[in-house]
Amino acid sequence: MVKVDVPIPHDLKQVGQLARKIETGGFAGIVTAETNHDPFLPLATAAQSTTRVDLITSIAVAFARTPMSLAYIAHDLNYAANGRFILGLGSQIQPHITKRFSMPWSRPAARMREFILALRAIWCAWYEQERLAFRGEFYRHSLMTPFFTPENLEYGAPRVFLAAVGPLMTQVAAEVADGLIVHPFTTLEYLRTVTFPALERGFEISGRSRDQFEISVQPLIATGHSEKEIASEKLAVKQQLAFYASTPAYKQVLDSVDLGNLQEQLNTLSKQGKWVEMGELFSDEYLNHFAVVAEPQHVATRLHTKFGDFADRTSIYSKKLTPQDYYAIRKKLSKLA
Repeated sequence: MVKVDVPIPHDLKQVGQLARKIETGGFAGIVTAETNHDPFLPLATAAQSTTRVDLITSIAVAFARTPMSLAYIAHDLNYAANGRFILGLGSQIQPHITKRFSMPWSRPAARMREFILALRAIWCAWYEQERLAFRGEFYRHSLMTPFFTPENLEYGAPRVFLAAVGPLMTQVAAEVADGLIVHPFTTLEYLRTVTFPALERGFEISGRSRDQFEISVQPLIATGHSEKEIASEKLAVKQQLAFYASTPAYKQVLDSVDLGNLQEQLNTLSKQGKWVEMGELFSDEYLNHFAVVAEPQHVATRLHTKFGDFADRTSIYSKKLTPQDYYAIRKKLSKLA
């Protein structure tokens, strides 16, 4: 695990300066997420302020857009970054797609596979002058004229990473994407019994090998510079875990550590808005299955022990980590690799 990425705030007034500091600090990538802000605009700003780091959406919601609209955005960012942009995609869950974004939802793994293939077909039309004739079950793209084809084509198509939890979406990542973004809500048991076998099935279908693919982990980290800070962070991470675990589709992750019985309780409490009570269902023992709990000086060692055998890159974040902590973790992970 030699590549260490860090998230950047979405405040566009600060992004340029922070991006330069991140690059100077030796980090491999800058990461944005699509939560309460657009994930692409900060990276457009960061592209103008950096020359080396990868610029990564982790993640942008694929099903909130069409393959064509996303193809243009990704092309422009990759050009601005001189080929350093990585388009990290995720499906989100059905209520957000249908009720928040007002977009269609069905068979998410099959739809995502087709979405990425459509992206690649559009890019082939641009970069390799192939005729655009993509006709799938969910998406159809069959019109592309020179007037609508970008002219700045020297950097080609960006890499595409896919976030996945379930075995079908994970297999899709290995079939058609360039990398897997491992969801923060996972366990080593789940990775060994579900994620890795699904990747192998995808590699077999695509005819690719593991060394042609990247795995990125986004661990939940509970840390701090005092017992009080660590206790506060443990509570916050437990509440985040409870939020994830309340999603019925993620029950299989709980099952991997014999905690499947929590899912129904958490789902009921979530509908009642009892977020604090949800977190209280996670004991410290449960927490250790899902998160890295350590003082800052031990975080790198714990990350390496847990993920070093298979992860190619990691994104690290905690409110309690100082800039000096981030640099120290990055340096130690580089030495441990």
